[in-house]
Amino acid sequence: MSGGIRDWPEDERPREKMLKQGAGSLSDAELLALIIRSGDPATKQSAIDLGRELISRFGNNLRELGSADMAEITGVKGMGLAKAAGVKAAFTLASRFQGRRLERFDRFTSPRQVFDYFHHEFRDSRKEYFLALLLDGKNRIIRRVQVSEGSLNQSLVHPREVFNPAVRESAAALILVHNHPTGDPAPSSEDIAITRRLREAGEIMGIKVLDHIIVGDGEYLSFVERGLL
Repeated sequence: MSGGIRDWPEDERPREKMLKQGAGSLSDAELLALIIRSGDPATKQSAIDLGRELISRFGNNLRELGSADMAEITGVKGMGLAKAAGVKAAFTLASRFQGRRLERFDRFTSPRQVFDYFHHEFRDSRKEYFLALLLDGKNRIIRRVQVSEGSLNQSLVHPREVFNPAVRESAAALILVHNHPTGDPAPSSEDIAITRRLREAGEIMGIKVLDHIIVGDGEYLSFVERGLL
């Protein structure tokens, strides 16, 4: 359909359609149009056209779009910085909504529970993150510490980066968590070596490493469950 959205029949305009029929009645492109708000006068594309173009550019996969950076989004003709920022903000907000904030004194009782919490945070990440969850004597969360960002190696994940905050917080134990952007949680030889090194450092410090959870795409690996710790 040619022309701007304002020229469309009222029932076909995304905002009016949502008000009458609910947000669930809108297509992905129509929902994006409400975020983008305006089309591109240069190409005479409406906001819905831009929404369709965005979805198409990322393989009709909203997860791919959600993990795209600003440069990739602005690479779509008609998507300036303001429009791209709105799209990025919307996907970031949705991701935060999916995962409840980790609160002090929460308690993880199983590797699956750790995975369920962090899967929402890491599932679309293109970088590898390594975290330590600091625990008190009752295995309750004191706080989380980001140890490194990027591919794991023993210079990035050094025992002092893990145990210095653990000592400051008087932690009794910790759980290691990191993600594999490939989606495959199988541990590498480096993962195994780092875990062994941290476990040995923990034994010296009197701070037990309870588990190391690798978060993949829809699956996880627990070092304890696999007998690797």
